Amino acid sequence: MEAKASARYLRVTPMKARRVVDLVRGKQATEALAILKFAQQGASEPVYKVVASAVDNARQKADREGLSFKEDELFISEAFVDEGPTMKRYQPRAQGRAFQIRKRTSHVTVVVATEEEKGGTN
Repeated sequence: MEAKASARYLRVTPMKARRVVDLVRGKQATEALAILKFAQQGASEPVYKVVASAVDNARQKADREGLSFKEDELFISEAFVDEGPTMKRYQPRAQGRAFQIRKRTSHVTVVVATEEEKGGTN
């Protein structure tokens, strides 16, 4: 079984979000949630919410299809961060100049799967 969750337009830079996603890629879902809960990075909170949402989506999918659901069997099969639109702002500088500030956004996507899915695709 495979389930997906994504969060779009997060106000965190993609580079910082990728550092957090790299911590949990390929790990078991419960272990990944524990890692993200205690991670020091600011991007860990929105990534935690996306992983938790993917686990809940898997639970709902199993209920719809009448399958047994064990959260311990789920692992993060895919996790990636794409760059979203950049908001451009200007800050005044000395002698009438303007300095551009780029406020970057991210799209985070997490896919969780069970071990059967991993064995079937590889």
